[in-house]
Amino acid sequence: MNDATLTYLFDPLCGWCYGATPMLDRLEQSGIALELLPTGLFSGAGARPLDAGFAAHAWANDQRIERLSGQRFSQAYLDNVLNVRGTLLDSGAATLGIVAAGLEDPRQRLAALKAIQHARYVGGRDIVTVDGVAAVLTDVGMADAAQMLKAPTPALLAAHRDLVGHGRTLFQRLHANGVPALAVIRNAAPRLIGANALFGSYDNLVAHIQAA
Repeated sequence: MNDATLTYLFDPLCGWCYGATPMLDRLEQSGIALELLPTGLFSGAGARPLDAGFAAHAWANDQRIERLSGQRFSQAYLDNVLNVRGTLLDSGAATLGIVAAGLEDPRQRLAALKAIQHARYVGGRDIVTVDGVAAVLTDVGMADAAQMLKAPTPALLAAHRDLVGHGRTLFQRLHANGVPALAVIRNAAPRLIGANALFGSYDNLVAHIQAA
């Protein structure tokens, strides 16, 4: 991978992205550097009410993701997130928090993403408001990012705009049909790795990356 960049396209409110976490951990542990780019799938115009129909659809998908990945979707998540009406499915605050965490060191984006996902899917916590995301970041030792999220600087807002814009552009260029998505970028030419590779064997994923 010395001649290529491995880019991960995600949204923090995507259950399948949470399911892909074990594979991302394996890649990181093996020394393969990942660039994380948010696509803004559920932020801005993509935000939507978390109504009963969507909640039922999400929970059915979540059970499938748990079987495939081993990632836990807790009763607290069902009770305190999916079954609470009047909230939005809006990843804007979570995405901004992840960008804030990685503003000085982009490698911290993955740690922030994992903390936010765990808070939602296991802890049943609020990660769709600024205060909720800030509390999660503070709990995992990212207090500076939490403070920046509460009072965004021009640098943070510019970085967020650039990263989401880059993520959306790459997503469209790859003709990806959803997130999570992996792209191998070699000589400025991106190649899409199918999301299925994130839910099979690790050796199969590495083979796909090497062949791209």
